[in-house]
Amino acid sequence: MISLIIPPRDQVARVQKMLADEYGTASNIKSRVNRLSVLGAITSVQGRLKLYNKVPPNGLVMYCGTIVTDEGKEKKVNIDFEPFKPINTSLYLCDNKFHTEALQGLLADDNKFGFIIMDGNGCLFGTLQGNTREVLHKFTVDLPKKHGRGGQSALRFARLRMEKRHNYVRKVAEIAVEMFIKNDKVTVAGLILAGSADFKTELGQSDMFDQRLQAKLIKTVDISYGGENGFNQAIELAADALANVKFIQEKKLIGGYFEEISQDTGKYVFGVADTLQALEMGAVETLICWENLDIVRYKLKSSTGEEKVIHLRPDEEKDKSHFQDKDGQDLEIVETMALLEWFANNYKDEFEEGNDIDLDDY
Repeated sequence: MISLIIPPRDQVARVQKMLADEYGTASNIKSRVNRLSVLGAITSVQGRLKLYNKVPPNGLVMYCGTIVTDEGKEKKVNIDFEPFKPINTSLYLCDNKFHTEALQGLLADDNKFGFIIMDGNGCLFGTLQGNTREVLHKFTVDLPKKHGRGGQSALRFARLRMEKRHNYVRKVAEIAVEMFIKNDKVTVAGLILAGSADFKTELGQSDMFDQRLQAKLIKTVDISYGGENGFNQAIELAADALANVKFIQEKKLIGGYFEEISQDTGKYVFGVADTLQALEMGAVETLICWENLDIVRYKLKSSTGEEKVIHLRPDEEKDKSHFQDKDGQDLEIVETMALLEWFANNYKDEFEEGNDIDLDDY
């Protein structure tokens, strides 16, 4: 079984050469059965790879080999696809199983964080999501150094220097809005300001810095470098703060929910039935789900074609009457889905469009 993962910006030609080398090595396997099995899998991968002129933007994942089904029969598997978001893993393994660990990492609920790296030479804007780092924009700046002469000349240069600094901070503040605010909504879960001088502090405290971005400020860090090296250093120094963001967000979310209950505002519901009714009415702004919710959603159909939906806990599923009509006739199970999965499919976080639906805790 071959597991092949090609990250974005890698070259198809490089992988083809690697597979050709692997084919040559596999030709020397002593066991005839193993040799033919490995060579067949490599040939399948090479054939699938010919369908791609270049690696897709999010990378490429391939699984090829022969598996044994539950019935004990052999079945050839050839799977290739582009992940739903960039995969920063390069992998080639040929053994007795398909390796999906890197894909599981993509499924983690990774928030996107914004970074502004600012020093006397220029500024870099970037994002971090999981282990995927992206540079959005960068520019350089030429700021005058402190002047050594005295008198009127020193005052004039000091005034010019302060004006240049002010314009620099204003430009960074303006570009920050372009980078991190779309459709009037902040697109990152948090913001890190980093730099080697006091520019970062000046920006964070400036009236020119958009208040929506100020509200997302998690941490300000001192770094030794600017540019991409500074970006890498800022990520390391901000790691602890970033790890706490999800916990703080969830705590704030639950706190707001209980505050509505304590004040008896009427702006809350709980339980499956009332929650679904509120969703159907379009009256829900925030949906809070417990990640271990074990309720299953069943869509049932009677012999006359009438459909209905029920939601059952594991202990309720044992009662056959739930799957029968009033006359005791069995109902056809049209669809079975975990309620949590159904919520995720039908009420996704549409943050960028302005509807705040949070699937966090139930």
